[in-house]
Amino acid sequence: MLRTAPVRIGATLLLAGGGVVVFGALDLPLPWLLGPMCAGLLASLGGMPVTAPPGIGDAMRTVLGVAVGASITPELITRLPDMALTAAMVPLMVVLIGLVGVPYFRRLCGFDAPTAYYSAMPGGFQDMVLLGEEAGADPRTLSLVHATRVLAIVAAMPLLVSSIWGRTLDAPPGLPAAGFPARELAIMVFCAAAGWWLARRARLFGAAILGPMILAAAASLAGLIHARPPAEAILAAQFFIGLGIGAKYRGITLAELRTVVLAALGFCAILTGISALFAEAAVLLGLAEPVEALLSFAPGGQGEMVVLAIVSGADMAFVVTHHVVRLVVVILGAPVFGRGVPRLPCPGRRAPPRP
Repeated sequence: MLRTAPVRIGATLLLAGGGVVVFGALDLPLPWLLGPMCAGLLASLGGMPVTAPPGIGDAMRTVLGVAVGASITPELITRLPDMALTAAMVPLMVVLIGLVGVPYFRRLCGFDAPTAYYSAMPGGFQDMVLLGEEAGADPRTLSLVHATRVLAIVAAMPLLVSSIWGRTLDAPPGLPAAGFPARELAIMVFCAAAGWWLARRARLFGAAILGPMILAAAASLAGLIHARPPAEAILAAQFFIGLGIGAKYRGITLAELRTVVLAALGFCAILTGISALFAEAAVLLGLAEPVEALLSFAPGGQGEMVVLAIVSGADMAFVVTHHVVRLVVVILGAPVFGRGVPRLPCPGRRAPPRP
């Protein structure tokens, strides 16, 4: 038995490392992201006490925030008006997802009203769980639904990008650390730490990404940094973010697997169809390239979509802009419209099981 936290964390890291090795040996896409994610998922489903190092997921997201900020250049600023039309499509997508998702979870899956409402909202994992719990929803069910949403979309996107558009997922994540300018590296570390701290103090949603992104963007526009963080830092971010997704299934029961996770997978199919519809509309209107459109409208995790944009060579700033709009719309709109949601269970239906 793995009785102490350090032992559990050590065993989890070894397990995740094994996932990287297996995915690399089988030449599967994104071994540093999908390998730890699948290893953590399988171990959780097998009843192992998977434990990610505390706080490491957010720390790694600061790396991605700096990577996004470093891609914001004066040339990009001149392109922002070109993104306005596709960004304006994001709120319409969120509304459509809610109109379809809430009845799906409420009537078909038997969730109580607050749990159905916040399960359907395509926002950030932590934000939806916290807002939903305040509204009377079941936090365990919300955790499993949103973990499954992120996992399924992150697993599906590489297959779609590579099989349909033939885009390889081997774009260099960054320059190697050896020879990386020490001055720029120090500025990036400062942007990551200070940006995260300031964003948390300001209670900014997605603080681990957006705070560092804002400071790194300012540094990039001022000509202080000229590249993304070192490749090793990007790979470490992939590793721990993937592990974090798989570890969210720790302690899952068969009843939860049969009801909550299957319901979430059905919803993921709905989400994929809706996001693909909006992505195709953006492409047909000549507003975006196919891969950028797909990654921009796919309602996965912000950090995970940044990773996919990096490894596919997509326009990272374009992708992130649309995800920021989605999160703003959900964070600001979900509590407002959620006030009218009753806290009563769905009549004649069984509520989702609690652990």
